[in-house]
Amino acid sequence: MILYCAGAIRGNVKFQKYYKEIIEIIGSLGHTALSELNKNFISSVPLTDNEIFKRDMKWLSKSRALIAEISGPSTGVGFEIAYALYKMKIPVLALANTKTDNLSALLNGCNSNLLQVRNYGDEEEMREIITGFIEKLDK
Repeated sequence: MILYCAGAIRGNVKFQKYYKEIIEIIGSLGHTALSELNKNFISSVPLTDNEIFKRDMKWLSKSRALIAEISGPSTGVGFEIAYALYKMKIPVLALANTKTDNLSALLNGCNSNLLQVRNYGDEEEMREIITGFIEKLDK
């Protein structure tokens, strides 16, 4: 299954190690994680902002769902989540570390049945949440 992954790249990168862990978990479960930080998709040349936008929208359009790390505020991640929910109409799992105190009210207050906002304390808890989300997608 192809899953798009979102996380702060230029915004608040304090929780970026967990974003990278999401990518690793998805790969370890035998699925493809489309992400700029996935070692399998590193560009050999720098991309312009427009090229990044086009690539990411193409990746998102090919994905069954979006899994995002939302602990560190990022306008790009917010854009991708809104696009996935309201344009693509695909499921979104938004993961927030329990140590964050900066969770977006818009995400936390969104009542879309396609959106799950879940808190995790460590990588093992994150793995359990992601595994459960993917298992439900498979059904």
